[in-house]
Amino acid sequence: MTDARGEEELAQALDVAPTDAIEAPAPELHRLATSGVLLAALGAIAFSGKAIIVKLGYRYGADAITLLALRMLVALPFFLLMGAWAARRAQPLRRGDAGRIVALGFFGYYLASFLDFAGLAYVTATLERLILYLTPTLVLLIGMVVFKRRVARRQAIALGVSYLGVLLAFGHDLQLGGGDVALGSALVFASALSYALYLVGSGELVGRVGAVRLTAYASTVACGLCIGQFLLMRPLDALSLPPEVYWLSLLNGTVCTVLPVLAVMMAVARIGSALAAQIGMIGPVSTIVLSLWLLGEPMGPWQIGGTVLVMAGVLVVSRKKA
Repeated sequence: MTDARGEEELAQALDVAPTDAIEAPAPELHRLATSGVLLAALGAIAFSGKAIIVKLGYRYGADAITLLALRMLVALPFFLLMGAWAARRAQPLRRGDAGRIVALGFFGYYLASFLDFAGLAYVTATLERLILYLTPTLVLLIGMVVFKRRVARRQAIALGVSYLGVLLAFGHDLQLGGGDVALGSALVFASALSYALYLVGSGELVGRVGAVRLTAYASTVACGLCIGQFLLMRPLDALSLPPEVYWLSLLNGTVCTVLPVLAVMMAVARIGSALAAQIGMIGPVSTIVLSLWLLGEPMGPWQIGGTVLVMAGVLVVSRKKA
């Protein structure tokens, strides 16, 4: 998946109403709010580790197709269990739903993930995270261009601020990596666009099928596609990798894939999508810290400034009108 980056984005971008109002005594509400904040933070930080793990995997000689297949192979049993649990009391799928779910799984989780992994071979983890955080702005732009929706002035300004921030970070990396950075940035941007198409296309379906069941089903489809892609394009000898790659893939499939999906879903149920999304803004910050600590990636004032601008712009774009 583009890794679950988004049950909070999903609820916001598509105006899916979260469970904001919970009837409970004040102490219970306080406990739920506290746990919701912690879950949202945990999901954002855990998901941000995905880019770090992929970059480490490249250092051990693995490629994007192999790393993605190993990650999805680890995550597949969890998504199967999630789908079975969500379908226990759910209504049967309507005619045509299966085809829509396959299409959403292709764009939202398979194609977006593959492009993201491929782009990470050329760009820093920080730049990758900033580009991916443009997803809500792409949803807004798709609505404006395709569905002729009006964009408020403050949202238009926020769009400009967000893309200016990415350009600052891009310029920093371009000085270090040249043309490869341009290629990697294009691949990651295409990943964000693919996931934005998933968000736009899943509006009616997520309300009827349910966010948990749709995520589980679409992710299962993506797992099958990623594993199938490896079997078609790589010999089995490609699995002759150092043990570190398998440990990293185990961590990637569980802590950085399944855990963020569940944590963010539970957070949205407790504190609502708006607050969960705002807390999720710590994702780029945690990526910066992890990339400095584990990867030794260079960090300059342009990247820091770009991060601030992207986070500010996306926050305004994602905020619902009162």
